[in-house]
Amino acid sequence: MVKLAEGLEGYDKEVIRLLENRGIKLFDKVRIRHRQGIAFEGIILPRPQVGDPRSLILKLDNGYNVGIKVENIEKIEVIEKSEPSPLVRVRQPKLKPGLPYVHFVGTGGTIASRIDYKTGAVYPFFTAEEIYSMLPELEDIAFVRAETLLNIFSEDMRLRLWEKIAKKVAEIFEKEKPVGVIVAHGTDTMGYTAAALGFALRRLPGPVILVGAQRSSDRPSSDSALNVIAATITAIKAPFAESVVVMHGSKSDNYCLVHRGVKVRKTHTSRRDAFRSINDLPLAIVNSKGSFKILNNRFLRRSEEGSIVEAKFDEKVALIKYFPGMEGEIIDFLVDKGYHGIVIEGTGLGHVGHQLLKSIKRALGEGIAVVMTSQCIWGRVNMNVYRRGIELLRMGVIPGEDMLPETAYVKLSWVLAKTRDIKEVRRLMLTNMVFEINERSENRFYPSLVNGEAIEN
Repeated sequence: MVKLAEGLEGYDKEVIRLLENRGIKLFDKVRIRHRQGIAFEGIILPRPQVGDPRSLILKLDNGYNVGIKVENIEKIEVIEKSEPSPLVRVRQPKLKPGLPYVHFVGTGGTIASRIDYKTGAVYPFFTAEEIYSMLPELEDIAFVRAETLLNIFSEDMRLRLWEKIAKKVAEIFEKEKPVGVIVAHGTDTMGYTAAALGFALRRLPGPVILVGAQRSSDRPSSDSALNVIAATITAIKAPFAESVVVMHGSKSDNYCLVHRGVKVRKTHTSRRDAFRSINDLPLAIVNSKGSFKILNNRFLRRSEEGSIVEAKFDEKVALIKYFPGMEGEIIDFLVDKGYHGIVIEGTGLGHVGHQLLKSIKRALGEGIAVVMTSQCIWGRVNMNVYRRGIELLRMGVIPGEDMLPETAYVKLSWVLAKTRDIKEVRRLMLTNMVFEINERSENRFYPSLVNGEAIEN
């Protein structure tokens, strides 16, 4: 009888008995023949914290994990005895003298990750040495420093953490003097954070670049390498100093796009080119050979006048989506709970059902700012066209112009942290601070004209 390998705890006793009887330990590479005639090869992983204890977990060569129920295992044999090791072996980089300095700040997410053998998942690692080891190409591009500020899933991001990130970025620019700061971030809420940093940090000496990965670095299809390299090139070559998102621009590894932080949305759950500029052109394109090209000449330039840091956000702001049959009780609930602002995703040009008017009027009467945006992805609200829009305007609803609902939510949170005076709130919401509002909605912003082929050509 072989001693139980550490880490098999949590597996069903039948799984443990199967491995012990064959002398198989944790992290051994095995071949399993399924009773349906399918063969699997992979590394034995510890049981995840969630899942079926009767399923043996393998890390396949393609980077995916698979669970095989013990009753379906017809035969199992060891191919290779092995021990866990990092996906990237850390080494000291060989840097060229005189390279521009870029600072990385880790907040969590899929970017720059490796296997967590305790859960079978992946987790981020973020020292400069690890970044260089994962991406040796950076040795010829930049001198990198890195630190981990947060280590959270992006869905756990909070407004007070936006404040923490913004203050850290401002501190780095002031004390360390990099050409740019790269913030590694999970993709699911990256657009919100990018918008928040856009409002919180202005008149910067360099860009703040949010970068992430749709697929972790232990998968052959990972997008992390090109994204990080393109973000680094952007930090060095960009003439602008805005909060931006740099991610794949196509499903292939041929280029990345630089999106303005207040105009970007994640538009696909899993594709590598998930991010799109909405109601605007991307700021730039970075191809896989390192070429950097400006696509949009409307941007905030690098400044040496001293950064403006206004990193406060009001957490009592809600973003709600109108739907047919929606009643005013949702708005009444927010009023009763003491919310200071409400952003509504209305239909079309910025409308809601008549049954909400009484509740909206009540909210406005109690000094709560109400901003109207559109559920349509492209285009802008125009509340002067139809009667319902005019009724809402006359009550005091603030039109969100062509802002994304997410951006309007972030901006209203930021504005309400500065003032609760409703007239001043209206003025600031309608003031174009960081190109979050375009005066005109141009045809070239629409995706039929803003796609990979058009940009590449």
